[in-house]
Amino acid sequence: MTGRPLTDSRPHPLDEHLVEHVQAALTEYLAERRADAEAVHPRFAEAADALREFVLLGGKRVRPTFAWWGWRGAGGHPDDELAGQVLLAVSALELVQASALVHDDLIDASDTRRGRPTVHVSFAAQHRAEGWLGSRDRYGLAAAVLLGDLALAWADDLLHAAELPEPAMRRARPVWAAMRTELVGGQFLDLFGQVTGDDTAETAMRVNRFKTAAYTVERPLLLGAALAGGSERLVQAYRQFGADIGIAFQLRDDLLGVFGDPEVTGKPAGDDLREGKRTLLMALAMRTAGERGDQAALSALTEALGDPELDAAGVDRVRQVLRQLGTADQLERRIEQLTESALAALALAEVAEPAATRLPELAHTATRRRA
Repeated sequence: MTGRPLTDSRPHPLDEHLVEHVQAALTEYLAERRADAEAVHPRFAEAADALREFVLLGGKRVRPTFAWWGWRGAGGHPDDELAGQVLLAVSALELVQASALVHDDLIDASDTRRGRPTVHVSFAAQHRAEGWLGSRDRYGLAAAVLLGDLALAWADDLLHAAELPEPAMRRARPVWAAMRTELVGGQFLDLFGQVTGDDTAETAMRVNRFKTAAYTVERPLLLGAALAGGSERLVQAYRQFGADIGIAFQLRDDLLGVFGDPEVTGKPAGDDLREGKRTLLMALAMRTAGERGDQAALSALTEALGDPELDAAGVDRVRQVLRQLGTADQLERRIEQLTESALAALALAEVAEPAATRLPELAHTATRRRA
C-alpha cells in the first residue's frame, strides 16, 4: 500500500483514459517486437503483423482494466513513480488473451472473430491465394498455433520488461504462473468435455471457473493487488469477487452465443451449438428436459449440439426450446446472484477509492454486456 487515503475519489486522466493508454503501450511494444521478427525473416515479420492486427484492432481491454483497478484498490495511484511500469505489466494480459483466442478459435474451428476472419482461416486463405504446396487448412492450423504461442511468449516478455521493484515482481510471479496454468487447463477441460459428451452442470461450471473466470477477472485483480502489496484481506475479497464476476461474465457469453446478435457480437449466432460446447446453459436445459420427461425438447437439444451444419432455423428451434424450458431466465438469475455475491464480498474489504466505486461499475458492465 502507498498510504494514500482511502477516500481519494478525484478523477485522474490515466484512470479516465486507461483503455487508450493500454492501446498505446501495446502499439509501441508490438512495433518493437516486429523488428525482432524482421531480423529472423521478412515472412515472419508479416506473420507478426497478423498477430499485431489481431491484438490492436479489437477487444475491450477487460483484463488490463481489472488489473489496473485491482492495483488502484490496493492503494496504487497514477501519480506514483512506477505507475507507467504497472501499466506495461497489466497490458501484458492482452497478449495472454490474444493467445487464448487464437488457439480457441482453432480448437473450435471458428470462421470469424470480431467480425473478421480468424487467424487460421486468414492464413489458409493466404495459402490458397498464393498457390503454395500442401494443405491450406494444415498451414492455417500450424500458423495459428505458432502465433498463439508467440503471443503468450511476448506476454511473458512484456510483464518482465516492466521495471518494477523485485518485491512486487516476486509477489506477482505466482499469480501469473497460476493464471497461465488455469487457462490452459480450462481449455483442455472444455475440449475433453466435448469429446466425452460430458453435459453435467458441474463440469460446465468447472470449465467456466478455469477457462474464463480465473484469467478474465480474478487473476488480473490479484495481479494488481500483488503489484501494490495489497493486504491478505483485500486479496481474499478480490478472489471471491473475481471468481463470481468472471463466471457471470462467461454465463453472459453463453447466452450471447445462442441469443446474441451477430452484428453486435462479431460471431455467427449458434456457433457454440455447432462446436458442441457443453455450456451451463445447455447443461441446465438438458437436465430440465430430462426431469420433465420432455423427450422432444431433449432430442432438439442433443441433435443441435455439435452439428456443424446447423442452420439459422435450427438455432431458432433451440432458442424456442430454451425459452420453453425457462433455462435462459434461470441463467439470468444465476448471473444476478453471482453479481450480488461478488459485490457483497468486495464490500467487506477496505478498497481504496476510486476503485471502491469503479469495480462495482465494471462488474455490472461485464455481466450486462451485449457483445
